[in-house]
This record gives sequence, structure tokens and C-alpha cells, in this order.
Amino acid sequence: MLSDTLRRGTTRAANPMDMIEEAISAKEWVYDRRCDTELAVEAPGTWCDYGMFFAWSEELNALHFSCALDMRVQPRLMGQIYELLAKLNERLWMGHFAIWVEEGIPMFRHTVRLPNGIEPDAVEEMMDLAMSECERYYPAFQFVIWGGRTAADAIASSLLDTVGEA
Repeated sequence: MLSDTLRRGTTRAANPMDMIEEAISAKEWVYDRRCDTELAVEAPGTWCDYGMFFAWSEELNALHFSCALDMRVQPRLMGQIYELLAKLNERLWMGHFAIWVEEGIPMFRHTVRLPNGIEPDAVEEMMDLAMSECERYYPAFQFVIWGGRTAADAIASSLLDTVGEA
């Protein structure tokens, strides 16, 4: 028998998109529920507005999530961007950065299996993970795309650790 805490902590809805829609509505972000299994969101960030996309696969009991950066990569820079993606992905524990090749848009992607439903805090945690990784690495993409720097130089320039207090 499940404990009351476990029962309250997990929602066994057939479609977690309802819970995601509620979380996004609470933030008062602009979104579009395209169908029962897809939801697109515009999320404000420090560097840009991010395009989030959620897709639910009932067959796999999996939720796919992506967070697109508001920038485009010119074809001549794809080699450097692929190198940047590889170097950034080595640093990540969860999710990964990819490029939407047809549009030239970098994005953070992650998929989670939810065979037992979705926990209420899981939606917030997913969005927080994506936003923090996109905010953290956005300057590295900018250094390659607009600054003409190599992937290694872009990472070194953008990931400065602060010491002390201001």
C-alpha cells in the first residue's frame, strides 16, 4: 500500500500535459497547447526569450522537453558550433545541447520516462534545469556566432568563476 505522502506526491494522470499547462499558467507565460500531447511556451530569460516545447508520448510514457535559444547559426559556423556542443555536453549531467539543423537554432533537450506519473515539482525542476543551462551557456554560443571565437575560447571566455563578494 502506498503511503499518503507518495500518493499526494505523484499525479497518475494519463497525460502530464495538464499539469505542465497549470505550471506555465501560474507563471503567466505565453503558451500554446497545440494538441493533447504538445505544448509550446515563450519563457523570458536574462539573455533572451526562450522557446520551450513539451511533447508527451503515451506509448513510451516519456516526456520530451526542449528549450531553444533565440539565435540562429549561419551554415559557415556549424563546424564550430558542433565542437561547442560536444564540449558543453561533456559538462552536463542531465540533458544535452543540440542544433535544430533546418533552422540553425541551438537548444537544450531532455527526455524523461514517467511510467508512474509525474510529480508536481518535476515540471518546475525540468524548466529550471533547462533555463539554468541555457542561461549559463548562452554567452558561449554568442562568442562563437557573433564574436568569431573558437569553441574552446568561447567556453573559456564565458564560464568565469567569480571569487569573493562585491
